[in-house]
Amino acid sequence: MDTPLRETAFRPVRLGTTKATARAGSDGSTILSLDEPLDAYPPNLTDRLVRWAVEKPDYVFLSMRHENGTLSELTYGETLRQVEAIATALVARDMPAERPIVMLSENDMETALLVLAALHAGIAYSPVSPAYSLLATDYLKLKGVIDLLNPALIFASDGARYGRAIRAVAPADAEIVTTTNHLTDPASTPFETLLQTTDRDALARAHAAIRPDTVAKILFTSGTTGSPKGVIYPHLMMASQRQQVAQTFTFTLEEPAVMVDWLPWHHTFGGTQNFGTALYSGGSLRIDIGRPTAELVGPTVQNLREVAPTLYLNTPQGFATLLPYFRNEPALRKTFFSRLKLMYYGGASLPHHIWEELDRMAIDTVGARIMITSGLGCTEAGPVPASANWDPNRVPLVGLPVPAMEIKVAPVQGKLEFRLRGPCVTPGYWKNPELTKAAFDEDGFYKTGDAVRFIDPDVPEKGLLFDGRIAENFKITNGTWVHVAELRNLAITAFAPLILDAVITAPDRDYLGAILFPNMDACRALSGLGPEALDTAVLESAPVQHKLQSGLDALAENAVGAASRILRICVTTDPPTLDTGELTDKRTISQRAVLQRRLEVVKTIYQEPPGSGVLVARP
Repeated sequence: MDTPLRETAFRPVRLGTTKATARAGSDGSTILSLDEPLDAYPPNLTDRLVRWAVEKPDYVFLSMRHENGTLSELTYGETLRQVEAIATALVARDMPAERPIVMLSENDMETALLVLAALHAGIAYSPVSPAYSLLATDYLKLKGVIDLLNPALIFASDGARYGRAIRAVAPADAEIVTTTNHLTDPASTPFETLLQTTDRDALARAHAAIRPDTVAKILFTSGTTGSPKGVIYPHLMMASQRQQVAQTFTFTLEEPAVMVDWLPWHHTFGGTQNFGTALYSGGSLRIDIGRPTAELVGPTVQNLREVAPTLYLNTPQGFATLLPYFRNEPALRKTFFSRLKLMYYGGASLPHHIWEELDRMAIDTVGARIMITSGLGCTEAGPVPASANWDPNRVPLVGLPVPAMEIKVAPVQGKLEFRLRGPCVTPGYWKNPELTKAAFDEDGFYKTGDAVRFIDPDVPEKGLLFDGRIAENFKITNGTWVHVAELRNLAITAFAPLILDAVITAPDRDYLGAILFPNMDACRALSGLGPEALDTAVLESAPVQHKLQSGLDALAENAVGAASRILRICVTTDPPTLDTGELTDKRTISQRAVLQRRLEVVKTIYQEPPGSGVLVARP
């Protein structure tokens, strides 16, 4: 059934070279580099804004459909004029370099303008997760960030929504800037007042003073494998990475990238990669206020009805949430695929059934497959040090280094760690020299904690496969390492399309289990029950139970050894959420947080006899 899909040609898309060189490292490692050199690039990202404002001033760069239905748009010419005015206001404030701007609120037009103005003026900024302000009650994470940064200016779009958090953590001498619902205690500066004056001479002096090592921004890691850390992004990182990605996805050098994107700007995927690609290519970015959940995806769907992307990046959960709309709306499918050249996923592996359905929809709509690919990166590497720019054949490839990057593949705990050196790698963590020193090996490679393996061990220059997070792996009682990412992918495939994600349980046990998070739409369709049926009834229905049991039995039968054999599963109707810490802002699962929060579920899986709702593999 799958063969005709695989035989259908891709829509043509120009990608970069795949010629690489492998050499032996002094520590028994292998070091990969791409043969293609990195071409010249502007030293500051906003140099691209200036260029496009001259070459195509009336081309729409930023647009946003607001909650009330209104549409805001800014051309390149309008964007530059407003950025220069805001940058003038920032320069006039003479803020100390060690006191960056902090941005608390979600993606919007004003945040984009403030980001660009800070970059243009050479003033560091730090976008902080809105969850730290809106979901917290004690503000401990937010206070830790603010204490570390000691910002001279704090921006939030809505004073009413963010006022309580601001009052709880803001330094007494920090200026507060708001777009709406301005504060009186402390008093906030209306954003519009930053647009009043432009002093191009003062701005030119500030812009000329920017150096490659000048700090552009500070990004805080999500903390899924430890406490959040402030990752330093110099202008060198920001600018070089854009050219590295452009040479990898060469078509973006030839035509503007038209993008629709919800991914948050306090993460590097959305705020560095996607925002930066739209700007660097002279493209257009629709700021999407939707989120990849059944309840919040509506704005995303509406944006995709209106904007036909040429490049679409999302998480696996994001693609899964869109599929029902693509199935039911031929006009939406037609718009989405009409000029799409590449789909790119990140944050987790893309399940095969989602991949297959996207292939089928593309073929039915435009008569060709659209390339779907990914890579591997992290906040500390800007974020795309490696990517697969060829057909990955539905395998989670890391691919090859981007130009000017070196990848060291080093043996660690029975795995091969993915280590990085090059211009898009951070110099370290903000005000934390000890953590910085520990993050790099003796050759100056950043130690990511990600595991990889060679596509072909005999020909390492063919590239790399993802092999999980070393920190997520654990041992069972016989002392054998469990490779969590590999098992998670096997479980998602075995139970497809009934589950969205899986968490493997548990360290120091005799055997493995799994907590499954269901795809209720697929489960309901299989159950034959109507929309009024409770979720528990759907999951307990005979067809769903049979499919789950069959998948579990197949997993157990095909496993080799106790460390790869899942013997019990439990499907939960309690989804992971942001406020519990089980989901990151990119809507990817935190294995550690799920196991910590669901100790009772783990206990139910392992108790004898097993608890209610637990399925056991049959011998």
